[in-house]
Amino acid sequence: MPEKKAETAAKSSPKKANLLDHHSIKHLLDESVSEIVTGKGFVEDVRLSNMKLLIGSVIILIIYTKEKNAILFTHPPAESFSSTGLVVSSKLPRFSDMYTLTIASADPQSISSKPPIEFTRSVTQWFTKEGILVEGLFWKHVEGLIHDYTKESNKSK
Repeated sequence: MPEKKAETAAKSSPKKANLLDHHSIKHLLDESVSEIVTGKGFVEDVRLSNMKLLIGSVIILIIYTKEKNAILFTHPPAESFSSTGLVVSSKLPRFSDMYTLTIASADPQSISSKPPIEFTRSVTQWFTKEGILVEGLFWKHVEGLIHDYTKESNKSK
């Protein structure tokens, strides 16, 4: 009897996947396999899924409180007398072309910590009309920000 229920469900509502997206195809196939297997009387064991959700929630809290928009944490350079590395973070709000890059101390409480420094620029200046990144210009802007941060660090010493 459960077999007919699964067959009827499959016939009544066609499932569609984006054929250009392999994740969409795999997700649809995996979802269908789950329906078929559970339709044969096997009951899903959700203990592992619940454990992953719990661990994921804790990780998200850690990311939210510690990392925020961070894309990179560093140690101080080998030749530096600074005892703290950097936190590099970025923001690109939805429906906006304004990209903000921030460099701050990895340990804001450290005596060698400096105030954060950032720039906000339109991403349109770093891409061609074909969508290719103009790496040289982007590198120049990022290196300039790093230089400004380290220059600020050297002033106070």
